[in-house]
Amino acid sequence: MTVVGSYCEASGSMAEAWADGGLSPCFYFTLLPSVLLTLSFFFGTFHCVCYRRYGTPMEPKYVPRSCLYGLQLGLSAAVLLQFLGGLVWRAAAQGGGPLPGFVLLYGLLSALGWAWAVALLRLERQRVLVRDRTRGHSAVLLLFWAVAFAAENLAFVSWNSPLWWWGLETTQKQVDFGLWLVRYIGTGALFAIGLKAPGLPRRPYMLLINEDERDVENGQPLLGAGESESTWRGFGKKVRLLVPYMWPRGSVLLQSLVLLCLGLLGVERVINVFVPIYNKNIVDELTDGSSWKTLATTVCVYVMLKFLQGGGAGASGFISNLRSFLWIKVQQYTNRVVQTHRDVLRSIDRGTSSINSLLSYIVFSIFPTIADITIAIVYFVTNFNAWFGLIVFICMFLYLTLTIIITEWRTKYRRDMNIQDNNAKSKAVDSLLNFETVKYYNAESYEVNRFQDAILKYQVSEWKTSASLAFLNQTQNLIIGTGLLAGSLLCAYFVTENKFRVGDYVLFGTYIIQLYTPLNWFGTYYRMIQNSFIDMESMFKLFTEEEEVKDDINAGNLLFKLGKVEFENVHFSYIDGKEILRDVSFTVMPGQTLALVGQSGSGKSTIVRLLFRFYDIHGGCIRIDGQDISKVKQTSLRARVGVVPQDTVLFNDNIRDNIRYGRISATDQEVEDAALAADIHDKIMSFPEGMVRHPGGRERAEAEWRREAEVAIARTILKAPRIILLDEATSALDTQTERNIQASLATVCANRTTIVVAHRLSTIIGADQILVLSDGQIAGAGAVSTDL
Repeated sequence: MTVVGSYCEASGSMAEAWADGGLSPCFYFTLLPSVLLTLSFFFGTFHCVCYRRYGTPMEPKYVPRSCLYGLQLGLSAAVLLQFLGGLVWRAAAQGGGPLPGFVLLYGLLSALGWAWAVALLRLERQRVLVRDRTRGHSAVLLLFWAVAFAAENLAFVSWNSPLWWWGLETTQKQVDFGLWLVRYIGTGALFAIGLKAPGLPRRPYMLLINEDERDVENGQPLLGAGESESTWRGFGKKVRLLVPYMWPRGSVLLQSLVLLCLGLLGVERVINVFVPIYNKNIVDELTDGSSWKTLATTVCVYVMLKFLQGGGAGASGFISNLRSFLWIKVQQYTNRVVQTHRDVLRSIDRGTSSINSLLSYIVFSIFPTIADITIAIVYFVTNFNAWFGLIVFICMFLYLTLTIIITEWRTKYRRDMNIQDNNAKSKAVDSLLNFETVKYYNAESYEVNRFQDAILKYQVSEWKTSASLAFLNQTQNLIIGTGLLAGSLLCAYFVTENKFRVGDYVLFGTYIIQLYTPLNWFGTYYRMIQNSFIDMESMFKLFTEEEEVKDDINAGNLLFKLGKVEFENVHFSYIDGKEILRDVSFTVMPGQTLALVGQSGSGKSTIVRLLFRFYDIHGGCIRIDGQDISKVKQTSLRARVGVVPQDTVLFNDNIRDNIRYGRISATDQEVEDAALAADIHDKIMSFPEGMVRHPGGRERAEAEWRREAEVAIARTILKAPRIILLDEATSALDTQTERNIQASLATVCANRTTIVVAHRLSTIIGADQILVLSDGQIAGAGAVSTDL
């Protein structure tokens, strides 16, 4: 019969954490299940109570079917069974002899912890907190899987220890190694899959059960899915989109700068290691009474390293400043490429700055911080002992984990504070702008009280934001202080036992403080990265959008002959289900003028836009000289077509260049000739500055210069197109100005195919034919009549 023998094996002791060049198996396999059971049982029980008391069962139709969820359950079961299988095999291998106590404890407690984790996994798939605005697994499960995987990685610390299984000398070690592989692969895969949460809905449950509700005014869902989705969703896809902007294609110089900056980043990490070491050497040499030459050399090397490193963590050192200087060119490349990508500028202004911020934070802040932590753990384990590496690991892990959790938690308070701040300011501005109305109705006290209520609501949200930030800072300080205390006491103890030197104590303190310095900014970096992802989301959506109007793969240039325009059974709609044009057919012969009349919304301007190919039609065909315009290149089509729009926009530039926009290569004389032909030259020359007049801004220009239609006509004359489209070009002009412009238009349109959209009879008197549009169809056609 198997009984429990001594707690540790004959060659081990619970008091020893480090034995024979590695972690003591008795110590390690006692600590690990205790931590895992604490995470799964205590935190999991609280989590389970919340779900049972405040949660609601999820309707099966909202729970996704996923093979990955089945894999999660399978991996969890495999890890659980390997603990029980390991116990059974160990008992059989003992031949009825007693099992070491730590083996039995490790197997049973670990199996219990993993069984509870499986129960939580199933619970989260069955119930949901209705107020939960996030998606994915709970922090309890993710933390459990992360700690389990990290713990299995600690086995590598004991690579050279004969007490572990790495040598595979015996059958027992071979079996132990096989079981460890199951745990390592299982915990790693569970953590990776857990980040995706395949068995849970991809959107908050409240959004799913209300997804059919629509905003009556806008026809959109009441709650946008994108507003509450995690900003880290699709992280891998976003990073893949970022990488090309960091690696300049086609420029060996910029690529060399990227590699040099990454190399300097590695140099900084090495310097961060050697600064505390040389500080330790100075203390040891002062204590040992070394010669002045030796001491001076060490001090000089230390000062040089500090010069290269800068303030604490390289924030303002020579290496950091050099790297920032070299990175300017790469950053400018990123700005240039992103801002010109897909020929869209204003839509990605915020996304451009966000990419620069994100690359800077991730490449030069987050990654170096994680690298420093990893280097510190390895250094303390190899040069001190495993206790120091364990202290650093636990402190860093708790610091980063709690920082992320608390930052995510307090985001809602920050968002609410911003909303209340906007409300308070909008009420104040409203009252000031409408002060006359306030006085008319003697409502000053009402407005003051309304503003005061808004301020009070803002201050409540502000208090929550500030208090949560103070809580985050205190939590970080508590973790840092506890880790520094534990490590310092342990280091001081070894110094008193003559196992360490005084310099080792100085080294530990210097290294830890140096390590904590960038961590103080980790929460800020995390929030900045989060905000950058939010700013970039619209830009990423833009990058994935397909162009509405694209040239055909085999598109050729428009072969212009005479200028015959044909619409054949054309159908078009801006919004599905509401056709703007229905079965529209007409022909404009070369040199003729076609007038389009009809009430607003009948489709007149749409015909002009379709002919210029701002949109592709949904049915029928549009031809110029027998060629389908959807089969020719847009640039060649638009080079032959000129448009005088209803609303002309003046650029923030002088009048000469505003007219020159019709043909950028035009000379100054050609611009003046176009102005003369458009009957605008005398007006321009009446200004003191003449053609170089610069009103100083688009709004001021349009307020001061009311003859935009004449500028548009001058642009069209300069372009000299063969087909002209007039979209109610004189609708906003007085009678005399209209007569002058009509004379200019007659000059422009002579011997050119022309399509005119207008309401006034005077605009279409010279037309060869008239089409009357009603509800997207041709209601009548004919020649000009005085009865029109």
